[in-house]
Amino acid sequence: MAQSAAKGKPAAAPVLPSTKLKRSLRKVLNRDKYLYLMLIPVAVYFILFKYAPLFGEMIAFKNYRLADGIWGSDWVGLEQFRKLFSSREFFTVLRNTLLLNLYNLVFAFPVPIVLAVLLNEVTKSGYKRVLQNLLYIPHFISWVVLGSIVIALLSPSTGVVNHILGWFGIEPIYFMASTFWWPVSFVMSGIWKEAGFGTILYMAAMAGIDPTLYEAARMDGASKLRQIWHVTLPGIRSTAAILLILQVGRMMDVGFEQVYTMKNPAVTKVAEVISTFVYTRGIENLQYSYTTALGLFQSVVALILVVSVNKIIKAMGENGLW
Repeated sequence: MAQSAAKGKPAAAPVLPSTKLKRSLRKVLNRDKYLYLMLIPVAVYFILFKYAPLFGEMIAFKNYRLADGIWGSDWVGLEQFRKLFSSREFFTVLRNTLLLNLYNLVFAFPVPIVLAVLLNEVTKSGYKRVLQNLLYIPHFISWVVLGSIVIALLSPSTGVVNHILGWFGIEPIYFMASTFWWPVSFVMSGIWKEAGFGTILYMAAMAGIDPTLYEAARMDGASKLRQIWHVTLPGIRSTAAILLILQVGRMMDVGFEQVYTMKNPAVTKVAEVISTFVYTRGIENLQYSYTTALGLFQSVVALILVVSVNKIIKAMGENGLW
């Protein structure tokens, strides 16, 4: 009887994979709806200020005139790129951009790691908080203000640095007018402003290290330096790898504010970078198509660098950006 009844009952319709996906997606949206609502302003920001401006990259392939607009301007293909790659100025600003970023990578990148390791070893909480605040404060100061302070400190006549050098019988050095000392001043001022704030990420990574690893190292007779080398540094290695990828991704972009505040005609040979060149040629001289082609080239090279370094980092056993 039961078998006959079962045979007479119609079979249930199979659930399609697309239906299952819709149900699971609806379930996730209902569960995390407030998180997605918080994400909406971020998504709108990126759409309006990151993706929508990509439409303007078309200017790089046109002879853009304000009166004609983007659609009305003449299409010239790769003419702007040929003009760019045949220009001596392009190779000068490209060299300066890469060199300044290379200096930052070699000299500035390790500083937050060293500061984080040193701060992590400070046991007195009050003293540690004071040090952290002193290191973080420059990050929140505008480059207009901080650049003026740097110029004043390095002044050959009234600067504190040259005054101290005078105590040792050293003649005043024109730091901001020397093609040798200007890059040094650029890197050191960048370290002063950003290194302290960069320690936050490394100290957060150190907070996640298992304390039993330090106890085991002490039981094995490891000194403080050995503990740092074998426990602390491996514990923050993944964070350093991610920041290294991001740093290399900015190899084509020094930043506008710092360079524009500190540079002067005497050091244009070493201080003119892509961002300031785009400003002077594109905004001031109205060469929109030429500088858009430069910006597009800059973005493509940065993308290639990020993808390449990400693959290298993953091949070394670390987690990349994706």
